[in-house]
Amino acid sequence: MPFFSDRERAALEWTESVTLVADTHVPADVWERVSPLFTPAELVDLTLLIASVNAWNRFAIAFRKLPA
Repeated sequence: MPFFSDRERAALEWTESVTLVADTHVPADVWERVSPLFTPAELVDLTLLIASVNAWNRFAIAFRKLPA
C-alpha cells in the first residue's frame, strides 16, 4: 500500500523539479505526469507555495538562522 496518493506523489515530484529548476528545468516528463492531476489554478498555487518556501529557506541559509 503506497504511503502517498498519486496527487501527493505528483506534488512532491513537482516540488523537487521546481526546487532544482536551475539543474532540471522541470523536465517535460514531469510536466506530463503532474499536469493531468491538477487544475491550472492548483498548479499555480502549488508553484507559488514552493517558491515561497524556497525563498524562506534561502534567507535562513544566507543569514545562518537555525530552527528555534
